[in-house]
Amino acid sequence: MRTFVRVTERGSLSAVARDLGVGQSTITRHLYELEEAVGVPLLSRTTRRVTLTEEGSRYYANSVQILRMVDQAGEEVRSMREAPAGTIRISCTAAFGVLHLSRLIFAFQDRYHDISVDLSLTDERINLIQEGIDIAVRLGPLRDSSMKHRSLGQSRRLLAAAPGYLAAYGTPRVPQDLVGHEGIRMSNVAGSDTLALVGPGSERHVVSLGGRLRVDHGLAAREAFLAGRGIGAAHQWLIEDLLASGRLEVVLPDYSLQPVPLSMLIVPERSGVSRVRLLVDFLTRQIGDVPGIGKVRTLC
Repeated sequence: MRTFVRVTERGSLSAVARDLGVGQSTITRHLYELEEAVGVPLLSRTTRRVTLTEEGSRYYANSVQILRMVDQAGEEVRSMREAPAGTIRISCTAAFGVLHLSRLIFAFQDRYHDISVDLSLTDERINLIQEGIDIAVRLGPLRDSSMKHRSLGQSRRLLAAAPGYLAAYGTPRVPQDLVGHEGIRMSNVAGSDTLALVGPGSERHVVSLGGRLRVDHGLAAREAFLAGRGIGAAHQWLIEDLLASGRLEVVLPDYSLQPVPLSMLIVPERSGVSRVRLLVDFLTRQIGDVPGIGKVRTLC
């Protein structure tokens, strides 16, 4: 089963043979014996590539879960006698991972020297089980009810722009002043063309935000703000250092934007592994110190 999973993921019998340091005939024999045992072809093999059959696709998904449970069982037994060790795979939205989560992981590894971390940065909502991920840190509403969920807080958002841009085009004093300004918008965030602001008297203002620039990555938006490309909404953790240094300014500081939930998803089968529990607890304690993130410790 392990050989089958490896071949599926690598797409090549010879590559798996090299990875394992065995002959290709051994890999072929493992696959033949597995297909004989289950009674159906799992892989379609040609001279150039290996692909899953329909039955193979279902068997692969189940195999990944089964092997992870087998590994977990062994890890839990070993953890009773040994210091925490092994690898944790964590996925995180890209900009937050670069600017903040990576530093927390460094601190975690300084405390637990035998734990390795595989950090994957992506803004896509990947399938955690299929990708072999243990933990995911995500911004926005959650849709995956099969995962364990821990709320990390609410991410505050601000309107911001570079002082040079505001000096050239004017500083908005009320929400309607935003009309006609260049906007920095996110193509992967629904509704980024519209700003919903709540005023000091709790009144709601909805304003359209136009402009010539649209990006799909938080770090690109950060650079656009710095370059004076316009006004836009940004998470406080994305630009806090730039605000503190005066390289950016808050626009309409008396008006607020709806915050965004920050959450952690944990694969249920991995939640009992000691090193995964340690990282989950560590991040829950520490992540509230990130600018603009409130501390929330509720386990759902």
